[in-house]
Amino acid sequence: MERIYFTIPGTGHYYGNEPFARGQKVYLYKEPENPFDSEAIRVELPGLGKVGYVANSVNTRIGESWSAGRLFDKISDGTVGIVRYVLQGGVVCSLKSKSLLNDTENED
Repeated sequence: MERIYFTIPGTGHYYGNEPFARGQKVYLYKEPENPFDSEAIRVELPGLGKVGYVANSVNTRIGESWSAGRLFDKISDGTVGIVRYVLQGGVVCSLKSKSLLNDTENED
């Protein structure tokens, strides 16, 4: 099963990288009413709440990460991501392709 990567940039605007560790779960929530980006996806950690947003620009994505725009219609609120890399430029997380909505490749 293919892993889908996404980046959480700008963590310094919240709690920095300190709350993140490899293997940790993060939770994704769509924000269609966000005044800056109608495809915004908020990232939360239990006990802290919002810790950032999924990158939605080629300038903020790291490596093969998908943008928030690409993920937006393919996830549901509360989708779980797993932290893979904690880097100075952002936190790279993944989801399994079976986590995506309408994923016909994984239907039995």
